[in-house]
Amino acid sequence: MIRQRTATTFMTMLLLLGYTAGSHGATTTSNLTVNTNIAARASLVLASTTVNFPDADPTTVPSIAATENAVNVIARVRTGSSSLASLQVLAASDLTSGANTIAIGNVTWTATGTGFVAGTMNSATPQTAGSWTGSGEQIGTFSYFLANSWNYATGSYSTTVTYTLTAP
Repeated sequence: MIRQRTATTFMTMLLLLGYTAGSHGATTTSNLTVNTNIAARASLVLASTTVNFPDADPTTVPSIAATENAVNVIARVRTGSSSLASLQVLAASDLTSGANTIAIGNVTWTATGTGFVAGTMNSATPQTAGSWTGSGEQIGTFSYFLANSWNYATGSYSTTVTYTLTAP
């Protein structure tokens, strides 16, 4: 019995010594490297993809507002902090109805919202519709107008206009 008690006491002492030595033990650290690749992105939302100009008397309505005015615009870009993001607009052609045309320069727009700008449609050179420095979301509106004239031939006129948002 004494031998068993001595062995038990000896084992208990070893465990306590080991535990005590362990509590004063070493600390270790390990580093974790976190990486990501953030690419430039652009997202453009036009609340309406079609605008219509109703017929009106040129004497009393020299500038026809589009039925859809004002069209909400959301431009989202992710780019460098000092990079210039731009929104450009280019018409495919003049307004056409068969062989008849109305010069696309007769269509203008006004703009609200930070960085959005008013302008005149063009089918030869892209026109600036907005610009911003750095990343973010810009919200504004465009309102479209057609210069009315007695000189237009009757017909249903149309063209396609392309907006391009660039985040370099």
